Amino acid sequence: MNRKLRRQAARAAPQQLTTVADPTRQRFDQAVEHLRGGRLLQAEPLYREVLARQPDHVDSLHHLGLLVWKLGKNEEAACLLERAAALRPADAEIHSNLSVALMKTGRRDDAVAACRKAVLLRPDYAQAHINLACALRQQLKYDEAITAFREAARLAPEMGEVLVEICELRQHICDWAGLAEESAAAILRSYRRGRRVPPFSLLGLTSSPQELLLAARVWVKSLPIAYPPPPPHHAPSAGRRLRLGYLSADFHKHATVTLIAELFERHDRGRFELFAYSYGPDDESEMRARVVRAFDHFADIDGLTHGEAAALIRADEIDILVDLKGLTQSARIEILAQRPAPIQVNYLGYPGTMGAPFIDYIIGDPFVTPLAAQGDFDEKIVQLPHCYQPNDTRRRIGEHVPSRTQCGLPEQGFVFCCFNNTYKITAEVFDAWMRLLDQVPGAVLWLLEANELVAGNVRREASRRGVAADRLVFAPRVALPDHLARQRLADLFLDTLPVNAHTTASEALWTGLPVVTCAGAAFVGRVAGSLLHAVGLPELVTHSLADYEALALRLARHPAELADVRRRLVENRLNAPLFDIENYARAIETAFLEMVHIYETGETPRAITVKP
Repeated sequence: MNRKLRRQAARAAPQQLTTVADPTRQRFDQAVEHLRGGRLLQAEPLYREVLARQPDHVDSLHHLGLLVWKLGKNEEAACLLERAAALRPADAEIHSNLSVALMKTGRRDDAVAACRKAVLLRPDYAQAHINLACALRQQLKYDEAITAFREAARLAPEMGEVLVEICELRQHICDWAGLAEESAAAILRSYRRGRRVPPFSLLGLTSSPQELLLAARVWVKSLPIAYPPPPPHHAPSAGRRLRLGYLSADFHKHATVTLIAELFERHDRGRFELFAYSYGPDDESEMRARVVRAFDHFADIDGLTHGEAAALIRADEIDILVDLKGLTQSARIEILAQRPAPIQVNYLGYPGTMGAPFIDYIIGDPFVTPLAAQGDFDEKIVQLPHCYQPNDTRRRIGEHVPSRTQCGLPEQGFVFCCFNNTYKITAEVFDAWMRLLDQVPGAVLWLLEANELVAGNVRREASRRGVAADRLVFAPRVALPDHLARQRLADLFLDTLPVNAHTTASEALWTGLPVVTCAGAAFVGRVAGSLLHAVGLPELVTHSLADYEALALRLARHPAELADVRRRLVENRLNAPLFDIENYARAIETAFLEMVHIYETGETPRAITVKP
């Protein structure tokens, strides 16, 4: 159970001695004791009994709201906390906690309003400033979010995890002054001291797979999980199809599904029965409808608690549960922690270890997860023969290619581009880009306009390096087919480090745009290299930023060499392993069958290598 619930339970109990009559008082005290001990499931019915007797009991509304939020019932949590806030409008803690539930239900404006009220009531309440920052971040108001996080850090300097959040937001807006030093301090004062930090926030702050493993373990160890042990697992039944479950919040228009949709459709239905467990929104898109059609069974578990979702998966007798979220935002690792399936797999959504004893395997390939790197993963490595990443050969490229003028590009001159999310751009990589612009007259750099602050910050950084600000062009977000079509105006895609292009690199290669990358030490920094090997262009993978810069410069200065690369990329696109989804499906199914074989023979999970 988390520290917040324990503190609130400890504060509330003495107050209730004079406000709750027997036997209601007895039930409330029992609930508080269970809450203090981390026994959420035992506390829940007792709080409900108190509220049945006394519907306006504020502390029970407050505690139960937080409790059901921890169990995954976001809508009910918001309702309970709104009732508590209405009954006790001067309680900053209730308003602050209400904001978290509102964020989870997508009510972003209401979440910000609740936080602002909490801060107004108690300006020295650090957690309210943290929640305000998180709500503002959801609205992409990064500068205001940073200000709120900094106030929280001032009020509670022991909360080193807040410093990590500040650094991550500064990366999003490309605010690099002193960032390296601030990041180093944040690492020392956060997970290195056992403070729980979202591991995804660290991907751009450290290139060390050992550091990412440590952060993941701290995160998982701190989960507020207090469930009874699950019943014994069934063995996969002989004579029936293997039941393969996919767990995700992203079964809609999302980068992950952009890659994996065709794999769902290509699975061998004679051997596998497909189950989807969705806890994300239904955006009513064609992609959502396509994914639903691809499964034998599609369950919306968004309204279920973590325990109820795990029970449903267990009742479906899933043989292999494949998690597509890992440790990213919106992940529900609490479901996996209850071991609803005998074999559980980390795949595609998170490029690194989950640091969890209840995840058996991670899907990789010889480049992103070499067997020599097994010590960097708590899961056993599964190596697919070419690339771990699937691709959708039905991904549509818009028929209309806009003109350079329509995209703000000069009619003449070389176009370098990088459409990665801006948090992946580091000052060191940007230095290399500016040297390239300096050495290629007339060239421009085409970037994604990810938020309202990034263009101004990046142009100022270019000017500081002696490069005219107008040589940086920013692309607004557009529909995916249109975005793919406009990439045909670019000459060369420049990758980032320590976080590579992932889906973005696949999209560039699919449109025939060459990518130059630099391979890092961790999974997250080796993805583009894996893609380039699988598409038959390993010469575009470098292993130092100096070589990366030199290769990009050579290709920009030698149009015939670049044209040859583009020609080979276009020729390879439909027959290279990267876009051969049929053989990819058979390879990953071979891995799944081997996992089941290992399980059935009573072996502990071990590394698996699938041969071409």
